[in-house]
Amino acid sequence: MAARESSPDYPMTDATPTTLRTWMCVVCGFIYRESDGLPEEGIAPGTRWEDIPETWTCPDCGVTKDDFEMVEID
Repeated sequence: MAARESSPDYPMTDATPTTLRTWMCVVCGFIYRESDGLPEEGIAPGTRWEDIPETWTCPDCGVTKDDFEMVEID
């Protein structure tokens, strides 16, 4: 079994790629991409939606996070 664990088919770590998501304001259409963040607002690229403070508001129309939905964009 030791040979199997070192095989390229069995990586040494359980880490899996993480999918970064995109969120859209349902009021004005503003897009927040977790991969891009919002550096101009102090939100670093890679920042997860759930890690953005609840007090954050849409930079375009001012609504809260409650008015955003996760979307898939091609």
